[in-house]
Amino acid sequence: MKTFTMDLAGRTLRVDIGRVAAQANGAAFIQYGDTTVLSTATASDKPRDGIDFFPLSVEFEEKTYAVGKIPGGFNKREGKASENAVLTSRVIDRPMRPLFPKDYRNDVTLNNMVMAVDPQCRPELVAMLGAAISTCISDIPFDGPCAMTQMGMIDGELIVNPSQEQWDKGDLKLTVASTREKVIMIEAGANIIPEAKMIEAIYKCHDVNQTIINFIDEMVKECGKPKHEYTSCAIPEELFAKMKEIVPPAEMEEAVFTDEKQVREENIRQITERLEEAFAENEEWLAVLGEAIYQYEKKTVRKMILKDHKRPDGRQLDQIRPLAAEVDIIPRVHGSSMFTRGQTQICDVVTLAPLSEAQKIDGLDAFVTEKRYMHHYNFPAYSVGETKPSRGPGRREIGHGALAERALLPVLPTPEEFPYAIRAVSETFESNGSTSMASTCASCMSLMAAGVPIKAMVAGISCGLVTGDTDDDFVLLTDIQGLEDFFGDMDFKVTGTKEGITAIQMDIKIHGLTRPIVEGAIARCREARFFIMDNCMSKAIAEPRPQVGEYAPKIIQLSIDPEKIGDVVGQRGKTINEIIARCDVKIDITDEGNVSICGTDATKMDEAKRMIEIITTDFEKDQILTGKVVSIKEFGAFIEFAPGKEGMVHISKIAKERIDRVEDVLTLGDTVKVVCLGKDKMGRISFSIKDVQ
Repeated sequence: MKTFTMDLAGRTLRVDIGRVAAQANGAAFIQYGDTTVLSTATASDKPRDGIDFFPLSVEFEEKTYAVGKIPGGFNKREGKASENAVLTSRVIDRPMRPLFPKDYRNDVTLNNMVMAVDPQCRPELVAMLGAAISTCISDIPFDGPCAMTQMGMIDGELIVNPSQEQWDKGDLKLTVASTREKVIMIEAGANIIPEAKMIEAIYKCHDVNQTIINFIDEMVKECGKPKHEYTSCAIPEELFAKMKEIVPPAEMEEAVFTDEKQVREENIRQITERLEEAFAENEEWLAVLGEAIYQYEKKTVRKMILKDHKRPDGRQLDQIRPLAAEVDIIPRVHGSSMFTRGQTQICDVVTLAPLSEAQKIDGLDAFVTEKRYMHHYNFPAYSVGETKPSRGPGRREIGHGALAERALLPVLPTPEEFPYAIRAVSETFESNGSTSMASTCASCMSLMAAGVPIKAMVAGISCGLVTGDTDDDFVLLTDIQGLEDFFGDMDFKVTGTKEGITAIQMDIKIHGLTRPIVEGAIARCREARFFIMDNCMSKAIAEPRPQVGEYAPKIIQLSIDPEKIGDVVGQRGKTINEIIARCDVKIDITDEGNVSICGTDATKMDEAKRMIEIITTDFEKDQILTGKVVSIKEFGAFIEFAPGKEGMVHISKIAKERIDRVEDVLTLGDTVKVVCLGKDKMGRISFSIKDVQ
């Protein structure tokens, strides 16, 4: 066993190698502050048969004992990965995947188990570092090291590796991964931060990453295993040469040079049939022909873009595909829109509900227990012309939904300004590149159509990249379609307003980006999102509607004395449940005394408000009230003004003339007006019917 330590942002990072999990290819037992994570890297001995991709699996396991909790529900043990666990796994996967050999087909699993959580040291960061360390010291082929740093910002000051509270409450949530020379991954949520400030934060993370990489180098030098040999799955060069004889490069270029995805796929299908026929007797070549055609097509597209500056659909390098936008396409829902960019089309539907419908979150973060705004993204098979059953959202769907959610969060009104829980659902009707950015545009429009008073319009776009042999040989592509994403080197997504950035997600397939590429992509995305807002979105809907729609629930807010909350709720909820039943409303009350009454009938909502005001207001002399006769006695009648709130009218105060029996004037259930007379000799409140003016 060996222990390594370093100071990282004012806290000690400790890594134990050889202490646990000795049978894994690589294992690191890591503590940052008191946050403890076991990270392991394991690989199979042989490549998986019949696949043309690298089978990497990344897991982030949240153990509730890490925060002193027993899991909720009946099972009382951890089960399905939380949304946070899925998103963390994706953030670890994206920078590390390109650093494994392209021809490596052995199964690899990077497992990160959170065993203790210190709120000052986020477990997600520790797992990211652990995955990199365990892989670097293992015998698994890996072109590392790499490192990751997180950056927060409060009052304009950048904070390296912020605490959980600083992360949740700050204006920036940035994660950056780097190799020695370049940035390899960016993930950000931001409260409308200018591009220059974002670039400053990115490269401050990059600088910190260099100190971590030096630390990893020390561990690899002392504990690293020699990298094992593996069976290469590279395509034989002889096969490529023969393919080019049968299908010359000019023919392949013509096949892929079209703006219709279906036409391109049909062209490639015909080429595939010809090659299968030509190689019918060569089983070895037939087994890898699909991957060979993919690579041939990829090289053709990359050459067209990089050398000839020709895109497959004929667009200019900075040109956005045709745009279309409309709202209110779905009747009766609270808000809807459709955004189309080329062959990418998203329909977004917004639903409004009382704040009590906010999503409850049971995770390792003690500061976030519920989510008021939820964005869900769906990607059915028909959107790409395929057929397969729906099995619920996968990691990709969760990731895309979270990105669009982050994009809109900074412009949402506060619960005090708009007391609703909000759910936006993006349905992918058609997909050919960057549906998450189309989802951002569509959800922005549907929120405005639903009457959500967002602070500014938000749009998103993706920038692609094709690189050559040197760092300064590259081409940036605005609004990449699917083919340019598949065959290109980068998918750089940026969302924001006219004032700044709200979210970034960057995926690459190469070993990093230079600063000119990062700055160029951010600038290109800024220009494109302005174009989308000005020339498309604002023409469909320029600003939020002044009120929610006809079928959306309406909400009345009022404040009461917190000491009166018990009076409104009543014993075992009897009073508030009676109001809810009578008025057909939903009622939420916070500990601070903020009351929200939600319903669809304005008259009934006003009645519920009146009842609550009566319950929480002490009767004053000369106050006139309306109530119902609920009890008759020989000496008078009891009038109910609200559930649990009654007053008594003496028999002498019922009618102007003398009466012998209360029943001669009043009947149970009568609605009457009374005036408060003040307190009687016994300190009780008295009312009169006959003195009402």
